[in-house]
Amino acid sequence: MTRYIFVVGGVMSGIGKGIATASISSLLSERGYNVTAIKIDPYINVDAGTMNPVEHGEVFVTEDGLESDQDIGHYERFLHKNIYRQNYMTTGLVYKTVIENERALKYDGKCVEVVPHIPEEVIRRIKLAGKKSQADFVLIEIGGTVGEYQNILFLEAGRMMRIQNPESVIFVLVSYLPVPGNLGEMKTKPTQYSVRTLNSAGIQPDIILARSELPLDEPRKKKLSIFCNIPPENIISAPDVKNIYEVPINFEKEQLTLRILKKFNIRAKKNGHSRWTQLIKKINSSKKTVKIGIVGKYFDTGKFTLSDSYISVIEAIKHASWSLKLKPELEWLNAKDFETNPSATKLLSKYQGIIVPGGFGSRGVEGKIKAIHYVREHKIPYLGLCYGMQLATVEFARNVAKMRNAHTTEINPRTPYPVIDVMPEQKSNIEGENMGGSMRLGAYRCRLAKNSLAIRAYGKNLISERHRHRYEVNNNFKEKLEKAGLVISGTNPEKNLVEIIEIKNHPFFVGTQFHPELKSRPFEPHPLFVEFIKSASKKKG
Repeated sequence: MTRYIFVVGGVMSGIGKGIATASISSLLSERGYNVTAIKIDPYINVDAGTMNPVEHGEVFVTEDGLESDQDIGHYERFLHKNIYRQNYMTTGLVYKTVIENERALKYDGKCVEVVPHIPEEVIRRIKLAGKKSQADFVLIEIGGTVGEYQNILFLEAGRMMRIQNPESVIFVLVSYLPVPGNLGEMKTKPTQYSVRTLNSAGIQPDIILARSELPLDEPRKKKLSIFCNIPPENIISAPDVKNIYEVPINFEKEQLTLRILKKFNIRAKKNGHSRWTQLIKKINSSKKTVKIGIVGKYFDTGKFTLSDSYISVIEAIKHASWSLKLKPELEWLNAKDFETNPSATKLLSKYQGIIVPGGFGSRGVEGKIKAIHYVREHKIPYLGLCYGMQLATVEFARNVAKMRNAHTTEINPRTPYPVIDVMPEQKSNIEGENMGGSMRLGAYRCRLAKNSLAIRAYGKNLISERHRHRYEVNNNFKEKLEKAGLVISGTNPEKNLVEIIEIKNHPFFVGTQFHPELKSRPFEPHPLFVEFIKSASKKKG
């Protein structure tokens, strides 16, 4: 029998439902069960591909080409396995499916209503994901916070599933307990109200994960138990940690996995969360630092700086660094600063490595190109990801291959040297404004050149990596670029598309059309990131 665990949020967003879901999934997996995880986003968007990364965070691309929420990335990293498109849904996707079924007469003439037909479609998708994964446990993270109008139909789906089979469904509430500075006391009232709000939807949580700056003490645990109608042993302290990979260890200290299994009246098949303990020991023993600068534009929102737009890049840097017993120090560099003040590129010399990650649009482009020019000439290890690879090609074309005003047609359609151009099959999508879910998405093969840095890193000549883009290196300029010294070290064998570029006589200068960060795992760091960090560590900071 497949068992279902709904994870919902209380008080406010951003308190770590995704990490909690990923951690529980990992712990159940280590106890010998087959586990998968689903993310539900309460947006009318059909997928995450059209959402602004500053507002919503990184768009994570699955192996089968779905543009999904960043939490799918957390699930993959913690479970150490691929998650596929059936494990992600939005309000828009669910409604779209119901309306299409109604148009196809699949409801036998019934009046199609929000309830029960929308929750029923949600339930169908949840069970399908469990069936395709042959899962013993399916964790379902419902985005947003209880009490929001947007997620009530997903809560209703969970309520209906529990009524249908109460032995197979539990609810975990991840709620926040603030410690107001002027009071100096942890307050339980917001969580009490969150539980009451959940009760009003017909749901009683089975377990509370009490998120806070500090560990939960006994008086607070007792108060929550009384007012939320939950046994004190099922209220789990979840304080802030320095590293997200400590969360499974903290949960096990509170015996969370055993509490969950007891709820389902089953036992663990195996012992252990030892791999997380070993990882944290390795992290804590990594003392020598490596300083990496990330040149991007999706950082600022008002007066605040956010890193969620590049979460997979950040985690990939960490994984690679820890594998080499190094402690990464990351700094955000706004590309716009190099546009307004070109001499500021001199500041790049204090970093041991520079990354230009993926992105779209014209904002900050010339600043990124100036940064790339500086690191190429000053032999600073460089890794360009997707847009970072395209702009490295533009910089090389302008300053080495002597193609003045070379550019990508995404920014300058009239450039005399369109070294980066839209893929032919994408032109009709752009002209017809068919933008959602229409890029080159998901895993594609790449053949590596002999004696290249790429083949040295991967240790094999044929790889598969995930993509998300509309523009490519223009093969019409391939020969001229190669004659000027650009090394094309990776090519798609089916369409002869350029996948990886390199520059010789440089400590490390690599650009990838794909997104290697999407396949990095804490126990299996990505080989390109490992080579990049290894090279960066040799440069004096």
